[in-house]
Amino acid sequence: HVQLVESGGDSVQAGGSLRLSCVASGYPQYRTCLGWFRHAPGKEREGVARIDTIGGATYYADSVKGRFTASVDNEKNTLYLDMKNLNPDDTATYYCAAVNCGLSVGYMTPYPDFWGQGTQVTVS
Repeated sequence: HVQLVESGGDSVQAGGSLRLSCVASGYPQYRTCLGWFRHAPGKEREGVARIDTIGGATYYADSVKGRFTASVDNEKNTLYLDMKNLNPDDTATYYCAAVNCGLSVGYMTPYPDFWGQGTQVTVS
């Protein structure tokens, strides 16, 4: 039973930083990559980052490249998303997700197999 629990969302001013966390448990049977997608009202879902929990390979959407960093602490089963230089376009609910590393290589699908309840990030 896959469980993903996010935390760390907040309201910040433009230019600010946030760290999102996601505690993961019950990984599926396939090799699992963890990642983040976001969804803002009136916009399409967007896969923003992904990391291979074993090799550490990462993917970032062009919209966040250079500003967001995904990392994983395997001992704590925790995924992080460090976000800096935030702007209002980053306002969204951010969801932690688990995907099959063998699928969508080099991409973070915004429609994953498993995802958490989401955490709200608001940038003003």
